[in-house]
Amino acid sequence: MTYLKQTFLKTVLLVLVFTASSYGQKKDITVEGFVKDEFDISVPYAAIGIPSKYIGTSSNDDGGFSLKLSKEHLLDTLEVSSIGFKTLKIKVQDYLQQKEKVLLLIEENVSLSEVEILKPATYVKNAVKKVRKNTLSSKHQINMIYRRSSVENGKTRFMVEHYLKILDYGPSVPSFDEIEIAEQRKSADYRFVNQKQPVHTVIVMTQIDPIRQGFSLKDYKWSKTGDTSYDGEDLVIIEGRNKIKKKDFIRLYIGIDTYGIYKMELSRLNALFLYKKDINGKLVLSYHKRDPFFHGIISEQKRKRLNLKTTKVKCAYRHEAIVLSIESNKKKFDIKNVISERKDAGDYGVKYNPVFWDTVSLPPETAFYKKSVKDLESIYGVPLKVQFSAVNK
Repeated sequence: MTYLKQTFLKTVLLVLVFTASSYGQKKDITVEGFVKDEFDISVPYAAIGIPSKYIGTSSNDDGGFSLKLSKEHLLDTLEVSSIGFKTLKIKVQDYLQQKEKVLLLIEENVSLSEVEILKPATYVKNAVKKVRKNTLSSKHQINMIYRRSSVENGKTRFMVEHYLKILDYGPSVPSFDEIEIAEQRKSADYRFVNQKQPVHTVIVMTQIDPIRQGFSLKDYKWSKTGDTSYDGEDLVIIEGRNKIKKKDFIRLYIGIDTYGIYKMELSRLNALFLYKKDINGKLVLSYHKRDPFFHGIISEQKRKRLNLKTTKVKCAYRHEAIVLSIESNKKKFDIKNVISERKDAGDYGVKYNPVFWDTVSLPPETAFYKKSVKDLESIYGVPLKVQFSAVNK
């Protein structure tokens, strides 16, 4: 083959590669904006997605969201749901054509009289009985972003983020079946308390769940504290106060018709669980957060070096779990490296893949996440991305 022919073929191949690459890039679209109510107030933690394709995300605490799709989803229907509002349905292409990128939710007024509902404890009893019926209880894969920030003396000093693939049977069983840390990134570690947790904290998420673990209704005094709605169903808000530890409570948002549990708030670890309906009307986890506080002890030497007044330091772990998608087809399960070791979430050796983190669809950063980033960058004086590259070898 002559030199000219070789050069020509190389040029053609380069053009084809570039064209294919450009075409692939053009197929991707980003759907982003804000979820607000009719009074222009942000709606946090709303579920946004395409249920028929098991694609979704949650809005952050400012109502902001971002969802990466492909052009094949343009004719699909985007559904937006949040407790207390009517579910919004809009075609992806129609939303993209809007000048103002706002998903507007209309409040759904509900007023349930005491005559219309059962005794509070009866609602809880029925809801617990029907957990298996109301939730996705067949084996499925959860694809989740899980992040933990370690706060010491009011400042974030370490953060780890994992992309997890989890096999689960839903809240009708006590624990997850299998867990894989598919992707990881973590900041430089500047903890001085440096308290380790003996298990990945996504496991703790199931351990503190009273629906998974079971609880005695008799231990709580139950009362109705309000009513609301979700996706066309009226909900009653039932709160249980522990009869002995009166600051300990469980608050459940229960469907009047189905007894489905759409939301759960716990005093324990200041935890929140949010659920949404899948294409078959089964409830699946959408979002979880918890923010437990504790006091760490440091040495006298560290106290002097850090110029602290006491060796007892207030600390916190902030956890966020954002469910990106659910896969119910067993043939599409792709969990490979199941974690078997029980150790702190920051101690797993998973290679950092910047391409994944640049392309994964995440909601805009929450206020706490932004503060964590600001704290970590101020400690080292370098951007967090530089820390990711330097630490995650």
